[in-house]
Amino acid sequence: MAVMDVGGTHVTAAKVDLGSRSVVAGQSFREPLNAGGSAEEILSALIRCASRLATAPGTHWAIAVPGPFDYESGTARHSAVGKFDALYGVDVRAALSPRLPGSAGVTFHNDAQAFLAGEWWAGAAQGHDRAVGVTLGTGVGSSFLIGGRTLSDGPGVPPEGRVDLLRYAGLPLEETVSRRAILRAYEHAADGDPGIDVRQIAERARGGDRVAAEVFSHTFRALGMVLGPWIAAFEPTILVVGGSIAASWDLVSGPLQEGLAETGSWAASAGKLERAQHLADAPLLGAAHLAAESRTAS
Repeated sequence: MAVMDVGGTHVTAAKVDLGSRSVVAGQSFREPLNAGGSAEEILSALIRCASRLATAPGTHWAIAVPGPFDYESGTARHSAVGKFDALYGVDVRAALSPRLPGSAGVTFHNDAQAFLAGEWWAGAAQGHDRAVGVTLGTGVGSSFLIGGRTLSDGPGVPPEGRVDLLRYAGLPLEETVSRRAILRAYEHAADGDPGIDVRQIAERARGGDRVAAEVFSHTFRALGMVLGPWIAAFEPTILVVGGSIAASWDLVSGPLQEGLAETGSWAASAGKLERAQHLADAPLLGAAHLAAESRTAS
């Protein structure tokens, strides 16, 4: 199955082997993506990446994309969220379908839900009946899962299953936990230094930069404190963390654990905190799995 993972800074197209639950070797391609660009720029980047994949006529495409998005109709609903605003109201399915190589159909899936589905199907969350997934990148994505089924409400599940709708210190969570928030916090505390990215801040933290270390500590302790009550109520046996910022797991896991423990929730839930096994591929695997399941059900 052909899949794409659309992120805030890049897009990946790949082929997934459903039998082996893995990305086919040599069939994964990544292209830069400007989420703040025009609709045509964004769509062209997706087509350009997809065109690198070897596909046959009759191929189904499964695309993981961040919300807000009408996944059933394939229409973008991004507005004032700092990315993909130019796509608001665009029928992305209609725009992409005739231009995706070999396309015989396109389904869309929430990227955070695809991430956790991928880790449940083929990664860290295998064998866990109750799991929570959080993705850290341009924003905060989340998914709550029981028995392989994604939940959008119920005990311990935030509204719409979205952690990004929660608040910290009176502000939306992403004002503290996101790529832009980390950059802003470091630049403010370090009196400038524009042009740096999260990866460089992490490197400086490891190198003894106290300000950089404190930014990471504050950011992910805050995330743990916000997540804590929901984790306590949902009682997952694993919390899996992915997204590009999870690559700095040595700087994320400790503060996150501290924030979770501060409410007593993580100890009470007797759960595991783990980084994704498939840090780059989980959304691709999950999109393929969710698409295959939906096609079987129909």
